[in-house]
Amino acid sequence: MVSVGSRRLSSRVLTQAMLVTGGVLTAVSAQAQTRTPPADAAKYPSRVVRLQVGYAAGGAVDVSARVIAQKLTEAFGQSFIVENRPGADGIVASDYVAKSAADGHVLAYISAGHTMNPSLHPKSLPYHPVRDFAPVSMIATGTQTLVVNPALPVKNVKELVTLAKARPGQINFASSGSGGPMHLSGELLKLHAGIDIVHVPYKGGGPALNDVIGGQVEMTFIGAPASMPHIKSGRLRVIAVSSAKRVVALPDVPTVAEAGYPGFDVGALYAVLAPAGTPAAIVNRLNGELAKIVAQRDIRERLNGLGLETVGGTPEQLGGFMAADVDKWIKLVQKIGLKTD
Repeated sequence: MVSVGSRRLSSRVLTQAMLVTGGVLTAVSAQAQTRTPPADAAKYPSRVVRLQVGYAAGGAVDVSARVIAQKLTEAFGQSFIVENRPGADGIVASDYVAKSAADGHVLAYISAGHTMNPSLHPKSLPYHPVRDFAPVSMIATGTQTLVVNPALPVKNVKELVTLAKARPGQINFASSGSGGPMHLSGELLKLHAGIDIVHVPYKGGGPALNDVIGGQVEMTFIGAPASMPHIKSGRLRVIAVSSAKRVVALPDVPTVAEAGYPGFDVGALYAVLAPAGTPAAIVNRLNGELAKIVAQRDIRERLNGLGLETVGGTPEQLGGFMAADVDKWIKLVQKIGLKTD
């Protein structure tokens, strides 16, 4: 992503991304003609559609996926259900979708980890994040919240950094798994602030968040959809957001960059993908319905309340954005020197 921390995707960014990946999209289109015979989109879907989420129930991706699945069910008159396949920060679910029949009945609901994974698993990733998928539609952009257990005596990033420097190696941060957005956010904070905090990986954002709430781990970066209810209830204290700009749902919460670390920007793109080779007629029908859904006032308000902003867009724009994002994270991870393979 060229700037997933921002709440809007500018036409300039989308155009640039589309140019980056023109060849990839052509290859995907050609693949669609060879892998699967044309389908009658008017009869789609003919059975339950399974929306694959690569994280445990209760996490940021899961929460918003269920909102979209319910609306798709209403739009198509056929059940769209969320299936959680946690593991390896989304790799398990994405691999399942990449190897599924290209008929639109198995879809992926992805977040930032999808385009981060190639930079962290260059040798072991079992699929290509762009070529092995048919982009359907962007749904929303979001941010991660930097939250701490209220027992930790810090109220802002400055106080957290001061405490971490006084207690090197004694403060832990939870993540949904090695190499994902939650992990990379923590590593970037370590790099920018020069602190020694310990990474504790979990199988999903939900379990990670639960242990921060329970006090087993002191802090985490996690998507706003998952943390907002706990921030409101007082079970978590939010001290910053990871995006380049503040978010509508938390207007008084500063960004990490504002807290003294310019250039810190980790956001999230939520999107729907199908297996490569899915007929264009099905992709376009899904895209059309999703465009209507994200334009609905109740959906905008509900996702805004979760810390997200709806964006929509064409399959070509999503494909270009993904290709540009893969390139961005490869360069950044090389700069940090982080390796997981």
